[in-house]
Parts: sequence; structure tokens; C-alpha cells
Amino acid sequence: MTNKVLISDKISQAAIDIFKNRGVEVDYKPGMTKDELIACIGEYAGLAIRSATKVDKDVLAAATNLKVIGRAGIGVDNVDIPEATKRGVIVENTPFGNAITTAEHAIALLFAAARQIGAADVSTQAGKWEKNRFNGVELYAKTLGLIGCGNIGSIVADRALGLKMKVVAYDPFLSPERAIELGVEKVELEELFKRADAITMHVPLTDKTRNILSRENIAKLKKGVLIVNCARGGLVDETALAEALKSGHVAGAAFDVFVTEPAKENVLFGCPNFTATPHLGASTTEAQENVALQVAEQIADYLTTGAVTNSLNTPSITAEEAPKLKPWVALATKLGAFAGQVVDKDLEAVEIEYEGDVTGLKTAPLSSAIIAEVLRPMMSDINMVAAPAILKERGTSLLEAKRETSPIYDSLVRVKVKTEGKWRTIAGTIVGGQPKVVEVKSMDLEAQFHPHMLFINNTDKPGFIGALGSLLGEAGINIATFHLGREGEGQDAIALLGIDADVPADVLAKLKALPQVRYAKVLKF
Repeated sequence: MTNKVLISDKISQAAIDIFKNRGVEVDYKPGMTKDELIACIGEYAGLAIRSATKVDKDVLAAATNLKVIGRAGIGVDNVDIPEATKRGVIVENTPFGNAITTAEHAIALLFAAARQIGAADVSTQAGKWEKNRFNGVELYAKTLGLIGCGNIGSIVADRALGLKMKVVAYDPFLSPERAIELGVEKVELEELFKRADAITMHVPLTDKTRNILSRENIAKLKKGVLIVNCARGGLVDETALAEALKSGHVAGAAFDVFVTEPAKENVLFGCPNFTATPHLGASTTEAQENVALQVAEQIADYLTTGAVTNSLNTPSITAEEAPKLKPWVALATKLGAFAGQVVDKDLEAVEIEYEGDVTGLKTAPLSSAIIAEVLRPMMSDINMVAAPAILKERGTSLLEAKRETSPIYDSLVRVKVKTEGKWRTIAGTIVGGQPKVVEVKSMDLEAQFHPHMLFINNTDKPGFIGALGSLLGEAGINIATFHLGREGEGQDAIALLGIDADVPADVLAKLKALPQVRYAKVLKF
């Protein structure tokens, strides 16, 4: 299956040329029906969309070879991200290509609300010349409250500061250092409600942000406040805002987004000093071209180099990071597979430790690979993209730790799994470019991975190795590699064998019956 890409929404020729110039085969088929999309999507590894294409469960079920979906724009309401995640499909957006355009539109709507531009325009063009009716307010020296201060919010803050406004921001992810850098004051939501003369919204629609300006919270706002929403419909209780506009508690509002779109009817339409635009936040020539080019670059990067950019459901990896991470992902996959196969009952907890130079790499993809393999014996269709979310859904605790130094190796990755109240531990590193096991149950050894391996936990007593060799020899099972570790003479010990064939159940039963054996498991890689 080739890395072919389908473009199912209108996009510029320049974006199409990016794929072709990168050696990626591309089909441009905008305007397809859902049935047409389902009929052909199985051919493609990549899908480039805008807002028209709806990538729901039906489409994803048919997308048997799909690896990546790229949305030319910020919002991905038209993609079923949880379903894509379950199927191992990376979902990317382009959050920077239209950030300036959307921020400028928010500032434009802020002026519209402050100076009643929409109503004044309608009145003037009707020949009324109601000069005394439209008495606005200055933005100078007023306090702007930002709900959300990320990519777009920070640009709005910069523009507002240029207008000599004071800016306060509510954003749980905004660090104090970043707030100082932007020149804004970080505040809690209740404080913003008390102080803001105008409010602009710059957050996604989630369970936590839905109706963040609820009826109750609108009542807490200063009388005469202005409200602008260029982010997502549903952040404001539209009915409560309509009542507040009619009562005069809110002096003006300007919305580019609505709960139901297209918004042919809305409770806010016709309210005093309400301005509406039809979701134009990203609608400039520059922004539409920028996001189209960006999404083409991102999809092409992933399919040709493995780089992941602006992903919404898996860690991002740059083109420079991808080759450096490749051997470590291979190691993580094998360590996770080892750990997953020695979880004989319920998986109670997972711990992942990184030591040494590997801590300087992006470890999130490594953790995703480990978790996927740990879960694989329980769910064969698991993948790196879905694994962290599924582990969380299962209620299994995950702890990750990093130490900048490693006592023996330049780098070490250690995986611990808890089952039946007991921890089982495996650690490895890269030696000569190859993944190797260097520690099991805190006992040192150095063993290469083999397609079939026999893992034995035994007591260190004479006669065990001879009995083991004889048993496997009688069964016609050749030993390719043999590695031992122990706590001390006569104490707990391990044996890790690379073998050239699987171990039949009856032979494994005889092995487990040896007096020195505490645990035995055939591992496959």
C-alpha cells in the first residue's frame, strides 16, 4: 500500500504541489458525498480536509489504511478524534496558520461592539442619520479580560496593549513567566468577571469550557461589559446573553460563532447592539493559503519522515527527532512486549523510568510504545496512538520518572508492571545500535532480543542449568543465546534464553516442575 493522500475539500494548487514535490501521490476530490468517501477512503494513508468533510465512525471504519488526517484550520469538530485514536490514526490541525487572522477579527468585533458599528451601518444606509443614537465607548484605558491566552489569545493581548488597554487573562496553562513576557496579568476567572470592561474568548469547547459564561457568570460581570466570541459556539449561554443585552447589563456583544451553525436563526439576532458574522475568523486569503500549505507539509512530513506536527492525539515528533528516536522506539516496543507478556492477571499499575542521555529525547512516544505493548496481550488491536488514553480509561495508574544520570549505561529505560500485588521489572538500552535487555528483576545481565525467548525465575542451585539443557535438548529445541543473572550464590536468579522454536505446553509444564523453578514463561517478539 503506497502513501497516497486524498484531498476531499477545496485546497490551493500550491498545497497539492507540495505533496507532488515530496514524492507523495495525491488525489484531489473535493465535494464527495459521504458514501463516495467511504467507497474510496480505504486506498489512502493520508486525508487532507477543511471543515466540509465529516470524518465520523463510518468513514474511519472504512479507512483501513489511513495513518494521518490533516485539518487545514484549528477546529476539528468534524473529526471523531476518539474513534481515530482507537484506530491508530493521527489527527493534526494547523493552529498557527490562521491565528493572526482570527485575532484580528476578534479585535474588529471588539471595535464593532464598542462603537455599535453594525447597527450604525444599517441605520445610516437606511437614510436615518441617527448621530445621537449611537453613543459608543472608548477602548483606551479599559480592561480587557481574555478567557484563554494561547496562540490566538496572546496575539489579541498584544493588539489590545497596542490600543493602550489593560489586559487580564484567565488560562490555567498560562505560566506566570509567560504572562509577564506578554505583558498581561494572570487572574482567576472570578477576578476577571469583576474587573473586565470587555471580554474575548479564546478557548476550545470542552466539558470544562461549555457555557463558561453561564447565566450565573454573566450576572457577575460589570454593568456595561462588552463580550466577543470568535472561538467556539457554546462558550456562552446565548439565551442568558440575549436577556442581558435587552436589560442593558451587557452593553454590547459580537459573535462569529454560534451553538448551531449555519446560524439561520438565533436568540441573539435582533438584540440591542449585537453584531454577528458567519464564522469568518479564519476567512482571509492569507490564512486560507497558510493553513492549506501547512497541512500539506505536515501530512507529507509524517508519511515521508515519520515527523508528527500539531497532533491532537499523539506526541509530536520533528523530522530531526524522528531518526534519533527510531532505535529507542524499537527498544521501548520490545521492553513493553516483555512486560506485557509477564502480566499473568490484572494489570494494576505501570511505571516507566528513563535514565541518562535518553532523558534529553522526547520520551512521550517511547512511553506510548511501551504502554501499547504492555496492553497488547489484553487487546490485540491496540496502537501507540490509542494506548495512553485506553490505559487511563482502564483506571490503571501510570508513573513516569526521569534521572539525568545512569549508574552503568549512558542511557537506560526501565519498565515496571504491577500484577497480583507484585512488581515485575525489565530494563534495556541500545548497544551497538541494537536494543538489549540489561536488567530483569533488578538483576544485571546483557541479552539481545530473540523472536522466541524463555524467561525463567529460579533459585540458584547446582543442577538447574544441566536439567534445563537436557529438557530442551530432549524436546529438540535449540538454544541460540543463554544469559544468567542472580542476586548471589544460592539466592534468587534468572535465566533468559533465546530459542529457535516455541516451547510446547507439555515441555513447559515439565520445566515448571523442576524444583529450582519459581516462574517460567515463553516470550515472543
